[in-house]
Amino acid sequence: MESRDYLFKVLVIGNGHVGKTSMVNRYVNEKFNKNYKSTVGVDFALKVLAWSDTETIRLQLWDIAGQERFASMTRIYYKEASGCIIMFDVTDSSSFRSVSNWKEDLDSKIKLAGGGPLPCILLANKCDLSPWDVPLSTIEQFSKASGFIGWMETSVKDNKNINESIKFLVERMMEVSQQGESWPEMDGGRIQLGSPSREPSERSCC
Repeated sequence: MESRDYLFKVLVIGNGHVGKTSMVNRYVNEKFNKNYKSTVGVDFALKVLAWSDTETIRLQLWDIAGQERFASMTRIYYKEASGCIIMFDVTDSSSFRSVSNWKEDLDSKIKLAGGGPLPCILLANKCDLSPWDVPLSTIEQFSKASGFIGWMETSVKDNKNINESIKFLVERMMEVSQQGESWPEMDGGRIQLGSPSREPSERSCC
């Protein structure tokens, strides 16, 4: 059977200090270090996935700086992307309020070949900390209204839902690659990992 290789460029965006660099390092290198310097411009990382017996996926993760002074460069960074992760800190409401700006900027600068929006997942990071500054119900409503394929609580420190959330995004990118614009539209709600549906108001880390 013929083997196939896929290359997906994934943008990792959001305000500074929400955990983007830590998340990429956790996913790619399976390591966590709480002391990271702010990303300047963009950093790159590569993860190779044996998706099936005949399919290999190479993920290029582009860790985009969250500082405003780099905002004018995003069009260059976004070029040829296949998917996107937007992250915020659940203990910092200002980072959540900025998500709409990041998503609008993304949608205005890059689209799929057929004109549709880039598959984008919303990660509510640092769910191991308390108190939360953003209610789950608010995240749920915002994600559905803003064109995300879904959202998930994550903790880079505790390695909660990092692999699972990126796998969900990869599945959507594979559907786009194989089916084009006929891929099923997501409702943008909280991503359930094979568990019974739960109310958005329930506080849970995973």
